[in-house]
Amino acid sequence: MSQSKIITVFGATGAQGGGVARAILSDKSKEFAVRAVTRDVNSDKAKELAQLGAEVVAANIDDRETVAKALAGAYGAYFVTFYWAHFSPEKELEEAKKMAEAAKEAGLQHVIWSTLEDTRKWVPIEDDRIPTLMGKYKVPHFDAKGEADQFFIDFGVPTTFLRASFYWDNFIYFGSGPKRGEDGILYLTLPLGDKKMAGIAAEDIGKCAYGIFKKGKELLGKTIGVAGEHLTGQEMANALTSALGKEVRFNNISPESYRKLGFPGSDDLGNMFQFYRDFDEVCNSVRNVEFSKQLNPELKSFKMWLDENAKLIPID
Repeated sequence: MSQSKIITVFGATGAQGGGVARAILSDKSKEFAVRAVTRDVNSDKAKELAQLGAEVVAANIDDRETVAKALAGAYGAYFVTFYWAHFSPEKELEEAKKMAEAAKEAGLQHVIWSTLEDTRKWVPIEDDRIPTLMGKYKVPHFDAKGEADQFFIDFGVPTTFLRASFYWDNFIYFGSGPKRGEDGILYLTLPLGDKKMAGIAAEDIGKCAYGIFKKGKELLGKTIGVAGEHLTGQEMANALTSALGKEVRFNNISPESYRKLGFPGSDDLGNMFQFYRDFDEVCNSVRNVEFSKQLNPELKSFKMWLDENAKLIPID
């Protein structure tokens, strides 16, 4: 029987959780084993994880009994929520509380909670530099995660708080990549000014998280930000130009203009980019590229990511 320490990975078929699961499964030392949590054990991604050696289990965060079973006998867990499935900060808070409570009851020794800044610590609700959304948030998909950190602290769960960066994969899957203007030229439109933004390959988040599990107790109670590189909008546009073989110009618009683009979540993301721009030192000081490389020696730069993925970026 395997003596590997079990890590229960929530969101195992998603970008972050999937990266964690694959990072553990590819480690020949077998120090850790994966228990992959999904709602649908028959999905293609779930079957793929099973073929790689994961124990795949069905659980729903709203079903306390299935969560308890998923955590039973585990050494640790990777907890992540997916805001964009429901656009509800309250639901994220509720899910995070259930995760923290379940982790405490299961007696886990090491939890990684995938979190982000509660931007209201820097931009209070009454501060109108960044518009207030939903009555009490500045960047809803950040703020709820940051607020939820306290659940893990209050329940006494041994936790490392992991802050990810902007996924470069958003250029492929989330519609953030270059778009052709009326003049026929490709533009990368981001309200960043000349400030640098931390970015990372989605797969590297999981690899960095596995590096945290391997370091163990020394990172308990710590907030660890991960990034592959800090880049300005112009630097990203230049790299995209080289990788695509087509000119990409950086189109720096105001956060106000971005908020008015009209796609679901544009106001939230406009506020997020404004926070990245106006509080770049706050964001980038936590997201340490060198430490990320220590956690994950395979860490990719933007150019390395583009060498593998540029062809997947949809261009009109």
